[in-house]
Amino acid sequence: MLKQELQQKQALSPQQVIEATLLQLNNSNLEKIILEELEKNPILEPAEPVEEVQNSTDSEDVNNEDWDDDYEPANIYEPKRDKQYLPIPDQINFLEKLIGQLNDIDLEDWERSIAEEIVYNLDEHGYLSVDLFLIADRFGKVESEIEHILSVVQHLDPPGLGSRNLQECLMIQLDDDKDSITYKIIRDYFDDFVNKRYNRICEKGRISNTDLSAVIDVVSKLNPKPGEGSQINKDETIIPDLIVDKRSNQWEIIVNDNWIPSLQISKIYHKMVDDPNSQTSKTQKFLKYNFNSAKWFIQAIEQRRDTLVNVMNEIINRQSEFFKGNIEELRPMKLQDIAESIDMDISTISRATRGKYVETPYGIYELKHYFTESITLNDGKEISTYQVKLALRQLIKDEDKHNPFSDEELKDKLIKCGYPVARRTVAKYRKQLKLPVARLRKEL
Repeated sequence: MLKQELQQKQALSPQQVIEATLLQLNNSNLEKIILEELEKNPILEPAEPVEEVQNSTDSEDVNNEDWDDDYEPANIYEPKRDKQYLPIPDQINFLEKLIGQLNDIDLEDWERSIAEEIVYNLDEHGYLSVDLFLIADRFGKVESEIEHILSVVQHLDPPGLGSRNLQECLMIQLDDDKDSITYKIIRDYFDDFVNKRYNRICEKGRISNTDLSAVIDVVSKLNPKPGEGSQINKDETIIPDLIVDKRSNQWEIIVNDNWIPSLQISKIYHKMVDDPNSQTSKTQKFLKYNFNSAKWFIQAIEQRRDTLVNVMNEIINRQSEFFKGNIEELRPMKLQDIAESIDMDISTISRATRGKYVETPYGIYELKHYFTESITLNDGKEISTYQVKLALRQLIKDEDKHNPFSDEELKDKLIKCGYPVARRTVAKYRKQLKLPVARLRKEL
């Protein structure tokens, strides 16, 4: 029986795909992609530098009072190149490896696009950083239609990537043995397990202490943060993607990519495209395809610059106290806040801020540093959780190391300082600060 139905679906255009791909790259990886594109697309060529012919009179004028305004020193972040201009070695980053794994999976084009979108929205621990329904909505789908694609990403190597919480992450790593006691405990008694209410687990699940001990041993070998340490090598030199500096009482934002080759469309090939009568249909088709790709690629680079500047400008506006020099004063701010202010999709903001660094007069910071959650004080005032973490860090720094504070004691002290937090919140913030539990902080 034949059935005809009308559906409205959103598909990303080739230009949008290029823009999304380039936006998530930092400047070092962008250079690599540009050099690769130069090699494979004959329509593209390095832009010719503008040469200024100066006579002797002009040379003398260089020493006038405008020198300070016009002079721009060589980029101190420009990667060192050997005199022989050796090719840059291949450096496949973590996300590229994940995308490469998708090549071995039978996915339709729209499924592949969504899988890549999920990969690009993983946080530094490998968890999905945005709600799945937002990704679904971006592609004109509902959440239930793309859950199977999320499952594909979650079973890439390492397994557990794209999880939305710790329980899901552990269960995915136990998928091969769903009938095991370990899987049952994580599925049915997760809250009791993480809070070490082992007696309750044994009573409810009729599990012996011996079996529970074996479960604890298995879980301890699982990876709770499958993406941690994979985004940036600890020994990698950080090259800021943006530089902000204050001039004439105004913040100037510079995209730090002047050492990356500028591109232009070849004038020779452009003439050939404009003269279709001089080419065979096959040649004309080849030229037109590469011409469009080159045009989109150049536009995507410009769009990337504009997006980074717009995002950074909004961050400066919202975190005004920080940029006045009060670097411990951060306002609560989410990706959604920036997205709404500059009228962009939250996924675009996520790409623009992931793995990007900015040099400020106060140091080099990752853009995600400026995004913090909020906590409501007893008087109704909202402050950034960053301030609570600073207070927590100071309490632990000043404690008696022979008798360190437990999380419960830290909670009580923070409450006395005016921060209404729960013990579980203290444990969460302590872990984010990479501070160990009390028994590991104790000194003899």
